Amino acid sequence: MLLRMSQPAGSAKSPQAISPAATAGGSGDLRSLKWQIIGQIYATQNELLQRRHQAAAKCEIELRIGEECRPLTATMNDTDRAALLSQIKDELLGFGPIQPLLDDPTVSEVMVNRADRVYVERKGKSILTDVKFEDDAHIRRIIDRIIVPLGRYLDENSPLVDARLPDGSRVNVVIPPVAVAGSCITIRKFSQGLLAAEDLVRLGAFPASVATFLKACVQARLNIVVAGGTGSGKTTLLNVLSSFIPTEERIVTIEDAAELKLAQDHVITLEAKRPGRDGQGEVTMRELVRNALRMRPERIVVGEVRGGDALDMLQAMNTGHDGSMTTVHANSPRDVLSRIETLALMGGIDFPVRVIREQIASALHLIVQQARMRDGSRRVINLTEIGGMEMDRIILQEVYRFTEQGVDAEGKVTGELRPTGLRPRFCAKLEAAGVKLGPEIFNPSARQ
Repeated sequence: MLLRMSQPAGSAKSPQAISPAATAGGSGDLRSLKWQIIGQIYATQNELLQRRHQAAAKCEIELRIGEECRPLTATMNDTDRAALLSQIKDELLGFGPIQPLLDDPTVSEVMVNRADRVYVERKGKSILTDVKFEDDAHIRRIIDRIIVPLGRYLDENSPLVDARLPDGSRVNVVIPPVAVAGSCITIRKFSQGLLAAEDLVRLGAFPASVATFLKACVQARLNIVVAGGTGSGKTTLLNVLSSFIPTEERIVTIEDAAELKLAQDHVITLEAKRPGRDGQGEVTMRELVRNALRMRPERIVVGEVRGGDALDMLQAMNTGHDGSMTTVHANSPRDVLSRIETLALMGGIDFPVRVIREQIASALHLIVQQARMRDGSRRVINLTEIGGMEMDRIILQEVYRFTEQGVDAEGKVTGELRPTGLRPRFCAKLEAAGVKLGPEIFNPSARQ
């Protein structure tokens, strides 16, 4: 059964229908008053609440909240009154108790494990908060508020959903019976401002010389794969690489859930579509990659290859669509090759393994390996050239390598990403594109 948007369990006309559980934390009096006011607003303004996403309706709801609160909070001090109003607005207009966490710029991820266990990630570290939901039904109402406007559905037969918030933050939801301890929400927030290469240099992701090198590779139309584990910063780095694409070029981005934010104007954004409840209407990543070839793209940027679309991506790179970029989950450059080979074989075409490897060696030029360090920081740890085939094996050549040196007094990992001294074979392609790099870029003794 489809969960109803923002409706509390039971009748919307009764404040008791959404009264808090007795075990919930916080001040009992304030909590009871909060749910009393929310119940009154649901009872009198239910139709208005269904239009809460509209600016005019939102302003009207805020006025109604003020009117309902005024006589009931006359004896309250200013601090309690402001806290109560904020909580009511979060419940009616936002995403409930996690709204302050979503508004906090220091929080990069919000993780609801169950009603009384809400974690956040700050500076790469997971921290247990004092935020609590009333019960699992309370979590489900917030889930509804996230997914229903997007046309997604959730029930026992379809207990998994990927979605995104209005600001682009990525959301994953799992409900019982799959989530045994209760409904789970994982929200990965994205910076509202676009990060530039200079920002990543300042944050220590890579030195300025690597930024210069990567910019040259993008402008020379090399095909690039950004690899790393979950939460290693692949999408952020892909965004930065995409910012190096000249503004006059037509870019088509293809993603399972739209996350990329390109600053250029000449951009077409495509997003895969899940099937409806009748199993119809699905549009896969593979279909989007194929369709993108008919859209006169000068660059194709695939958010992440996860299946048979890897084969279509390789075909595109090998048939004139150079300068393409994508990401893949892998822990090392050699793992990248194995991963893409496996994904390409999932395409359903019975190619010999050698043919797939030849496609990979011909299509790809550079692997940028990203990692999340022990201290929570994200860094580029390897830049590797794909140098063709030797017998049945693809040749890899390290251009830059990160060497870890230890941990400083603040617990931060120290180390350097430095050139190996080997000049990549594709330098001729860079020069042919009019991109010139100084000798210090590949000199391991030069200051980076």
